[in-house]
Amino acid sequence: MSLIYRGGTLDQAITRGDGTQGDEVTNNVRTIRSLPLRIPPDKLSGGNFEVRGEVYYPRAEFDALNEERLAEGLEPYANPRNSAAGTLKRQDTRIVARMPLRMFCYYLDPFEAGQGPSTHSEALDVLGAMRFPVNPNRRRCGSIEEVIAYWQEWGTRKNDLPYEIDGVVVKVDSFEQQERLGATAKSPRWAIAFKFATEQAETLLEDIQWQVGRTGAVTPVAYLKPVLLLGTTVSRATLHNADEIERLDVRIGDAVLIEKGGEIIPKIVKVQTDKRGPDSQAYAVPTQCPVCRTALIRPEGEVSLICPNTLCPAQVAGNIRHFASRRAMDVEGLGEKVVELLLAEKLVADYGDLFSLTVEDVAGLERMGRKSAENLLAGLEKSKTRPLHRLIFALGIRYVGEGAARLLAEAFGSLDALAGATVTQMAEVDGVGEKTAESVFGFFQAAKNREVVEKLRRAGVVFEAEKPAAGEGDPRFAGKTFVFTGTLTKMTRGEAQEMVLSRGGKAAGSVSKKTDYVVAGDSAGSKLEKARKLGVTVLTEDEFLEMINR
Repeated sequence: MSLIYRGGTLDQAITRGDGTQGDEVTNNVRTIRSLPLRIPPDKLSGGNFEVRGEVYYPRAEFDALNEERLAEGLEPYANPRNSAAGTLKRQDTRIVARMPLRMFCYYLDPFEAGQGPSTHSEALDVLGAMRFPVNPNRRRCGSIEEVIAYWQEWGTRKNDLPYEIDGVVVKVDSFEQQERLGATAKSPRWAIAFKFATEQAETLLEDIQWQVGRTGAVTPVAYLKPVLLLGTTVSRATLHNADEIERLDVRIGDAVLIEKGGEIIPKIVKVQTDKRGPDSQAYAVPTQCPVCRTALIRPEGEVSLICPNTLCPAQVAGNIRHFASRRAMDVEGLGEKVVELLLAEKLVADYGDLFSLTVEDVAGLERMGRKSAENLLAGLEKSKTRPLHRLIFALGIRYVGEGAARLLAEAFGSLDALAGATVTQMAEVDGVGEKTAESVFGFFQAAKNREVVEKLRRAGVVFEAEKPAAGEGDPRFAGKTFVFTGTLTKMTRGEAQEMVLSRGGKAAGSVSKKTDYVVAGDSAGSKLEKARKLGVTVLTEDEFLEMINR
């Protein structure tokens, strides 16, 4: 949770979300009684600062909440973690105010440079002095031996705490040293989480069912006799693929040991073969899709079974959900239940049909009124102008994640250009590779996919990469080609590329004679060498930022 204070007053509360976009839940967070809503403006940076922390349910209060629900004939909440997240997104603040939410704060950032403390431990003391709830069990360690001892101590005492934890976080105390250490694209170099040894539980494997993903991958799910593990009731676990079933020699009716990978995702780690009955039989992996009964295939070199029928109902539903998801076209109001209703009523057969829906179509669905229908259509209309890389990702092409979608968008500039490219042309894009290129080429060669793409075109979905209007581009960037290599510490590569694109420049994936600048981060490799051979101007990350801010 990020809390923004302006003039000493809590102004905004925003969830982390996917790291770049979260949910504003200000009114709900104001109901957390342990949080100060006002701070004297003279306390810090004129009362303008950010505080971050974690919202949670204490164990005892969570258990009491579930007892109340059971007494009222309601289903109990599954676990404190998911329930806290769900509570914060509720629309009715009065309900949230009755929930026993708590928060620990662990980060302080004054908006004015030089106004705050110089170390993390001092920042926590300042937060405590301003009446923010900070964890009393924190400790400043003077050596790695002290760190290990602290971790071991709480590994044995974690169940004594009134809330759930799965490890301790170790941070470099000095903010100046944190700044020097920087961060990779995924995480800071000055902090690390030390997890505790995970707990295990024994239960019975009652069934194995297979689910079909949007790309046709068919994966097994273990259905278990419910068992309590780390404070939650576990009734399902992942089995990954057919090879994992064979490796474990897991069979229906087996006694199995389960644990939570990363303390979250349950998985089977061992079969208690000594408890296996005499009538036990090896599990037979299916040969047909469990949904459409099409014969399954296993591509060479892969572990996944694949349903090759792109019209399989499970794949169709999955593709529509993916198309509408936040990181793709971000269609507000198009959740899983609405997708199920649209398919059941045969109002859509693929995501291209979404744009042909009318208010009357949607309003006629179960639990959908006219206002909800209007909101959904407004969300669809808004999605038509998403950036090209989001559209490419939304198409659901196998092996094309967000990173590859961005690279392809930058390299080809339009969906039509990408659709007309050869495998060789796509594979030449640095970071894409032949396997991905073949998948993209195959997607656009399929007649069914071309039909869906045409539906998007007729609906007015933007197929071109956004270009700055005449006169709006920065003359230092307009028409210039930038290539980023190595690890950037002050921004992600995607953020850096967006800075270039928004100023009228181009962000390419490979170095050539047409490249104007190469921005070299840590551990830059062959691109940097090639740039030097070609005489391309090389910038450090700091020099690039100076150019941006000039």
